Amino acid sequence: MSTEHVLDRRPAGHARARIRESASKVPEVTVYFWIVKVLTTGMGETASDLLARVLGPIPAVGLGGVAFVAALVLQFAVRRYVAWIYWTAIVMVSVFGTMAADVLHVGLGVPYTLSTPLFLVALAAVFALWYATERTLSIHTVRTRRRECFYWAAVLATFALGTAAGDLTASIGLRYLGSVVLFAVAICVPAVAHRGGVLGAVAAFWTAYVITRPLGASLADWMALPTGRGGLGWGLGPVTLSWTVAIVAFVAFLAVSRRDSRAAL
Repeated sequence: MSTEHVLDRRPAGHARARIRESASKVPEVTVYFWIVKVLTTGMGETASDLLARVLGPIPAVGLGGVAFVAALVLQFAVRRYVAWIYWTAIVMVSVFGTMAADVLHVGLGVPYTLSTPLFLVALAAVFALWYATERTLSIHTVRTRRRECFYWAAVLATFALGTAAGDLTASIGLRYLGSVVLFAVAICVPAVAHRGGVLGAVAAFWTAYVITRPLGASLADWMALPTGRGGLGWGLGPVTLSWTVAIVAFVAFLAVSRRDSRAAL
């Protein structure tokens, strides 16, 4: 092979290597992102409760933990964002994050008034360590293994925090429908603040991300609860199934259309 051929191929190889290293591991933040995110939070809430009822709390947590680890291993194994792999991991974080919050309250007797600030401190610690190490919390920079670890630690903490916060508001008199209204209004605040130039894009994103958890979970709980307790009476099974079907449909659409992937990648 001539020197000219070697010189011609090296830049292409290096370019491909740079593309692999810089490939995004998370989706673009579009309206589809927020729709699927809310769906996963509600589905995770009712699926967790359903598994605990059918299998018992301890086997449910064990099964949820194994599925959670398997989903993250698969997510870390791929080199770039793959819709069904990413959202499977999010679903399992939702299920396991719900179980983590419920174990503290139901299993250990920790009140929501204590677990909510505890999870808030845990999330703040993740963000502080992430920023101190990487100097950014932007999801658009999740292109290295270390940043991906920080990202998923933050995601898990947001789900646990959101679960505890949603249950807290429901337990202090708002009930689940009132909680839905509260968090639906609350999630508009970071969007309005960002548009008004008061809140930066990264802070607005993570604030809204946390709020989607209690919003979706409260909505799913309201749909599943018996009418005598102020719900729609659909039951855990039907709500879990219907929200799962909706998630699969949206993720399939995103996988085909690539609406949540950068064109450059």
